[in-house]
Amino acid sequence: MAGTNSSIKIELQPSPVVILCEPQLGENIGTAARAMANFGLWELRLVRPRDGWPNEKAIAAAKKADHVMNNATVFETLEEAVKDLTLVYATTARMRGIQKDVIGPDEAGRRMASHIGGGQKAGLLFGREKWGLLNEEVALADMIVTLPVEPAFASLNIAQAVLILAYEWRRQSGQAETLPFGSLLHEVAPRSELVGLFEQLEGTLDESGFFTSPDKRPTVIDNLRTALTRGNFSSQEIRTLRGVISSIDRRHQRPNPKRLKPAPKTD
Repeated sequence: MAGTNSSIKIELQPSPVVILCEPQLGENIGTAARAMANFGLWELRLVRPRDGWPNEKAIAAAKKADHVMNNATVFETLEEAVKDLTLVYATTARMRGIQKDVIGPDEAGRRMASHIGGGQKAGLLFGREKWGLLNEEVALADMIVTLPVEPAFASLNIAQAVLILAYEWRRQSGQAETLPFGSLLHEVAPRSELVGLFEQLEGTLDESGFFTSPDKRPTVIDNLRTALTRGNFSSQEIRTLRGVISSIDRRHQRPNPKRLKPAPKTD
């Protein structure tokens, strides 16, 4: 199934469903949708959104995650929203008096990857901005997912929580192994070009009288060569450095603009 985001064609691969239970602010729905789009999730389900649906503030906050917003569906009850799912994880930052296993986001990602890879459907359940999920809603889930946050400051907003779980899903499903672009670093220059830089620099330093103590010259040269070798310079970078050295070496051949300025007139 394919969706579009502006002029970009997006292939919608099987991924976890995100269920937001009674979200209050359209902005939070939109930023959650954007977080989903960042990591390849696209099926958003809303249970009784407070301000109705569609919501202009949600659309604006989604930042062109059109394929997520266009696929969003609204349900009157949570039971309806999860009825076709065979694995549901409830996210919460609070300890519950419910006999359910508690896992972290990495384990949740692994289990969902295996489940969805086997042709089944899985979902992530998120609660309200102010108080999260009710116990009866958590009871509908198979397990609880919680994050290794600082206990004294455990609450995340919806988009943050969605982003972390979506990232772990993508990472554990193997889709994060290829980065969207590679390194732009140029190949390291051949050693012969680096030696040419050494020789030019050292010759210029000799001519300028830099080495005031001949007995210390070998040590200074070793230090300079060691520092320059660490740079792993490309051929273009070496040409630039040699151009800089040549320019400094020829400075006495160029007129000094300050000396060419006419003397100020006096009365």
